[in-house]
Amino acid sequence: MNRAVIEALELIYPSDRLLTRDVELLPYESDALTAFSAVPGAVVLPINEEEIIDTVRLCHQMALPFVARGSGTSLSGGSLPIPEGLTIGLNRLNRIKKLDPEQRIAVVEPGVINLHITEAAQPYGLYYAPDPSSQSICTIGGNIAFNSGGAHCLKYGMTSNHVLGLKVVLADGTVTTFGGESVDGVGIGPDLVGLFVGSEGLFGIALEITVRLMPQPELYRTVLAAYNDLGAAGDAVSMVVASGLLPGAMEIMDRLAIKAAEASVQAGYPDAEALLIVELEGEALQVGAEFDQLLDTIEESGAFEVRVAQNEAERTRIWKGRKGAFSAVGRLSPDYIVQDGVVPRSRLGEALVQINELKEKHQLDVANVFHAGDGNLHPLILYDGREAGALEKAEALAGEILALCINLGGSITGEHGIGMEKRDYLPAMFSEEEIDIMQALRRAIDPNEIANRGKMFPGGEAPALSQHGMHPLERAGLISRE
Repeated sequence: MNRAVIEALELIYPSDRLLTRDVELLPYESDALTAFSAVPGAVVLPINEEEIIDTVRLCHQMALPFVARGSGTSLSGGSLPIPEGLTIGLNRLNRIKKLDPEQRIAVVEPGVINLHITEAAQPYGLYYAPDPSSQSICTIGGNIAFNSGGAHCLKYGMTSNHVLGLKVVLADGTVTTFGGESVDGVGIGPDLVGLFVGSEGLFGIALEITVRLMPQPELYRTVLAAYNDLGAAGDAVSMVVASGLLPGAMEIMDRLAIKAAEASVQAGYPDAEALLIVELEGEALQVGAEFDQLLDTIEESGAFEVRVAQNEAERTRIWKGRKGAFSAVGRLSPDYIVQDGVVPRSRLGEALVQINELKEKHQLDVANVFHAGDGNLHPLILYDGREAGALEKAEALAGEILALCINLGGSITGEHGIGMEKRDYLPAMFSEEEIDIMQALRRAIDPNEIANRGKMFPGGEAPALSQHGMHPLERAGLISRE
């Protein structure tokens, strides 16, 4: 990064919050898609929105590309640095500025951890519904960028369904607000909140987010069903939905994922080819009536064992295994790719059979963990990045899984976004005209394309492949995978 830019940044940030040395930049070279890395020119750590605004305006004036970063949990390379660009770390903007239990809203800064909102709201009998697996570490700013979902998005929707208002700084330095603190304006005029949420940082940075809170359910009934066939578990999801039930969550884990979760958190899962977790929640009278219907449907689906959580401790243990499955798979393989395709629920069983055929074709292990209720697949493709060509082989399988999702009438992403990983697959889902419209909209807001440059759209500079698929900290000798 040239000296003029550094000197301009020094007018905004003290030396301890302006990082330029190689050792300081190392932790920012990758996000959770650690197979790829890039070295930012500098990293800044603002502590208030004024510093963010000043920084974005400086980037606009100097045509300096920037990336906003929270906890770096993106699995699509969405927060991968731009080589010689600026990374703006938002973790220190972590205040819950307002919590109004009567209006059921919270106003938060972008660096607030997802789970911390629920923890703050619990004394008032409220919680924040979107619950991605990384909710204990991911930030609301990142959730906004990728429209995160989670296990309970089947019933309650994605992040976009829970954001009422935004204060943002656009890529040209303009500060504006979308929405407000109530639903009164919803449906009036263009949905600018919906436009910004899920835009993957291409429009600017959210400075302040107003989210709606939900009343905590009166009763949960959590059912764990074990199957001898993964396809049968997928078909069971369609049966539950066809019965007219709308559970709070429906999740599936296959044998490899079960093995990893057991080794990690000792959840006490049955020995099975697949597990289906179904959770009913709501008013006690309603849940009680639905519970009998659910058990009948599960029995009809061919489950060989059915368990019902008898208390909160058992419910927590079931979900601890599912929530920790992604990280637990690291016990089975030194590296893995987390894919994020979507298929119609009615074709879920078919998709799982095809994924099994593809893994046999490529001779790679795949651990399946996914939000079964809305058909959001999360196949984890296992490989060893220390072996020559292993990453490319895994990526080839990942690409075929995305292709089958499209062929089955689905999508290439459910909640992880396009980022760097899937941008070359965008034309398989959208026409050239549709992509041109998206890019024209982006340029109308960010004419210089400095906000998260190179992400989402095909073409542009390719990300650097980490040496033998190694994490930057491993490459530097700071961690080891012996």
